[in-house]
Amino acid sequence: MPPPTGNVLEEIVAARRQALKKERARVPLEVQQQAAARRVGRRDFAAALCGGRLGVIAEMKQASPSAGTLRTPYRPREIAQAYEAAGAVALSVLTEVDFFQGSLTDLIDARDAVGLPVLRKDFIVDAYQVYESVAAGADALLLIVATLSNNSLRELVALSERLSIAALTEVHDEDELARALEAGARLIGVNNRNLRTLEVNLETSLRLRSKIPSHCIAVSESGIKTSADLARLEEAGYHAALIGEHLMRAEDPGQELEVLLQTTGRR
Repeated sequence: MPPPTGNVLEEIVAARRQALKKERARVPLEVQQQAAARRVGRRDFAAALCGGRLGVIAEMKQASPSAGTLRTPYRPREIAQAYEAAGAVALSVLTEVDFFQGSLTDLIDARDAVGLPVLRKDFIVDAYQVYESVAAGADALLLIVATLSNNSLRELVALSERLSIAALTEVHDEDELARALEAGARLIGVNNRNLRTLEVNLETSLRLRSKIPSHCIAVSESGIKTSADLARLEEAGYHAALIGEHLMRAEDPGQELEVLLQTTGRR
């Protein structure tokens, strides 16, 4: 995994675009479209987040630019099953290769092992990746507003809707939230991590929650570690919290999630 320097988000997106060129040459768009059209067995990601109390989207990732390697060995099937048993409402699987050591195989294996809806956590910058996500069996994908133009964001949100894959549209501030809503996003993720500096601040979610319309589903992402964090987010009105690094660092990620949920009365 290359060490990040300067603007981390720009580095990752540039690497992702290069990898995408190779992938399109290997598997043409038409092949991905045909595979996506054959897709069956969708799971409702948005509905899973609306169970009444704040739910946890448990994330799986082998590494990250901010923390380096998080888990060796990394067994997606086992972790997915442990998360499901612990009470996660959905899974998030990192599939970016260069900085997170992920792959679509990780997502396929994790989803095959459980009955939960699964989010493809990656840097989606092209329609090709939407078809690819559907074909791989993802129930949702991540769209990061900071990486997309207004036109691209609008097109990817609309394409996701047409292909029946949920688009968790990620924002970091008020301007990005306004852009997401203008593009038609209805599933809003507020990332507490500044992807340019990697600094984390839970106050980002608390500040932006009142600005997310009531017809949208609100998800808080990154830097969530304690039952107190979950309580603050639930009180603020979030539907779900995405927790990754805290769980991945634990000796037993599933047990760590179960303890966290038991402490907050969610088990």
